[in-house]
Amino acid sequence: MFEEVKVLTHSSIRIGGKFVLYFDPYEMQEAHHDADFIFITHDHFDHFSPEDIGKAAKETAGQDGGRGTCLVLPECMKGQEGKAGISNVKWIQPNGILEYKGLLIKAVPAYNRMKPFHTPGKNYVGYLVTMDGVTYYIAGDTDMTPENQEIKCDVALVPAGGKFTMDYKEAAKLVNHIAPKLAVPTHYGTVVGTGEDGEKFARLVDRKIEVRVMI
Repeated sequence: MFEEVKVLTHSSIRIGGKFVLYFDPYEMQEAHHDADFIFITHDHFDHFSPEDIGKAAKETAGQDGGRGTCLVLPECMKGQEGKAGISNVKWIQPNGILEYKGLLIKAVPAYNRMKPFHTPGKNYVGYLVTMDGVTYYIAGDTDMTPENQEIKCDVALVPAGGKFTMDYKEAAKLVNHIAPKLAVPTHYGTVVGTGEDGEKFARLVDRKIEVRVMI
């Protein structure tokens, strides 16, 4: 199951299905130009890369213009949308809900509890997206929080590299609490964390939860 879920690098995620979804495209090796939706969690360089957005976005315009790709941004990024080169932009705020083209999107607050990098007042987000009857949680840069402990999802993609986010121990604790069918660690091995963090995470996750290490 869930073969449509791919981690390209770091926190760069591609999910296929009724639509092709990208989350925080970054350091993409190939220009696929197949994104129906591109979601950005916040404006740090390893999550908001206009160059990589260009590699994911469609080259031809759709009925709604803007190269046929919809860009979803947190409202805290207003003023930066022009860098992405996509005219069809949808805005969302933490705890906000958006339904567009049959895709159900909820923005989950993403923040650090005891670190200065992603403070709650910056209003960064993760995403809870339902497509083809499957609900995906893409956490963004966050610690374990009261909000994400309430998540109900089939697939959880969570940061595990530490320093700027949860480390692998905290990520496993969150996943064991929310109990998705599939858990995938992200955000380690390049910008932060080590290449072994994914396997360390996997060893701490309950056996009833499938884990796929993709980095």
